[in-house]
Amino acid sequence: MLNFDVTKKCLVGEGWCPIFAKTKIQEALQRATFDSSSQVGIIFHVLDAVESPPTYFRTNRFTNAFQEIVDAYGVAKYQEANPAVYTIVTFPFLFAVMFGDWGHGICLLLGALVLIARESKLSSQKLGSFMEMLFGGRYVLLLMSIFSIYCGLIYNEFFSVPFHIFGDSAYKCRDATCSDAQTVGLIKYKDLYPFGVDPSWRGSRSELPFLNSLKMKMSILLGVAQMNLGIILSYFNARFFSSSLDIKYQFIPQVIFLNSLFGYLSLLVVVKWCTGSQADLYHVMIYMFLSPFEALGENRLFWGQSVLQVVLLLLALIAVPWMLFPKPFILKRLHMERFQGRTYGILGTSEMGIDDQPDSARERAEEFNFSEVFVHQMIHSIEFVLGAVSNTASYLRLWALSLAHSELSTVFYEKVLLLAWGYENIIIRLVGLAVFAFATAFILLMMETLSAFLHALRLHWVEFQNKFYHGDGYKFMPFSFALLVDDDD
Repeated sequence: MLNFDVTKKCLVGEGWCPIFAKTKIQEALQRATFDSSSQVGIIFHVLDAVESPPTYFRTNRFTNAFQEIVDAYGVAKYQEANPAVYTIVTFPFLFAVMFGDWGHGICLLLGALVLIARESKLSSQKLGSFMEMLFGGRYVLLLMSIFSIYCGLIYNEFFSVPFHIFGDSAYKCRDATCSDAQTVGLIKYKDLYPFGVDPSWRGSRSELPFLNSLKMKMSILLGVAQMNLGIILSYFNARFFSSSLDIKYQFIPQVIFLNSLFGYLSLLVVVKWCTGSQADLYHVMIYMFLSPFEALGENRLFWGQSVLQVVLLLLALIAVPWMLFPKPFILKRLHMERFQGRTYGILGTSEMGIDDQPDSARERAEEFNFSEVFVHQMIHSIEFVLGAVSNTASYLRLWALSLAHSELSTVFYEKVLLLAWGYENIIIRLVGLAVFAFATAFILLMMETLSAFLHALRLHWVEFQNKFYHGDGYKFMPFSFALLVDDDD
């Protein structure tokens, strides 16, 4: 791995090292010189490299799996913001939104704890490909299970069965004996259920419309929040790399466009929840484009809503050319200014005209390809505008998979376990219990876990990371004799 220098009297080696490791390397070299009784000292010198350095993130047993999830998409370029910091929280949480059931969450938690408890033993064993993947993601599984228990308590689902964990239902009062009850329409209720979904919704005729509406709107709120986080991280990337053009002509119009449309939709959702309004949000958003000056009528949620909608629509329309046009033209002007300054320097020293310049100077004038830059910016702008719509819709998978998991769990509970338990025959009951346990273990705990994991992965790679993450770097690979032996094997 070393080369002779020009005098052929010493060996020269070049390589990358993390900044914190420089003192350790110097100490190791000094120790090697002393141990070998060498008459020649070893010189450690920091070089200025032209190429971009590799990327190295210090991880531990807990954070390594989350970093691997990000690196599977692409390794961060040198000093780019690392999405793994946020993935540690957002990935298991979005998984749990789709998988929310605190009974299933407890099963996953037990599996994760077993893997962690036997960590030292399993790490030294030769595992199969599936077990190795499961063992490598044991801490991801731990957080996914904890978040699943939390979301399951919010949904009030334990193997699809609701429990009165936090007190009586708010709809328990059915007659005039409850003096402290309040009346809304024909329904009497006491104080609201303190945490999560009221268990009385389970089995009612309005259960599905209520849960569908709740989970669909929650999915949009979570999606808009995570996409805004991605755009904010693009600002910190641009500021770190001193790219004021990206801040002015990408970050600002992107924030305006996304929040003028879907940020406004999120505001309407929250206002509707807080006020109990019966306004049709689909109608409001559709006619915001089709008839922006039309009166809202019964779909009006707050004072000044019509004026606000027109202003937000204009801002969204302005944001598109703001993203598209200024940056390519400014880059062209800056390039021409730099080239003219270089040309004046040549004229001042050698009194040559531009046609008499060396070929390298003329090539530098032609380096900037405006059409290529403009097309790239146009693709980036169109991708963001269309992506703002498709990415928001993509977060509805949180609602769809949560509904599918809940309904599938209900089917197994009601049509297998309860049906078998309705018979007096002990054999039928045992068969029903075995089928229910098999379906829970292999379909709900294995297939559904894998499905929710892959969908959470897609939301992070596509909807979140494409807002700020280039991932075009390369990983730092430390030199190791042990790795060389493994490669030879």
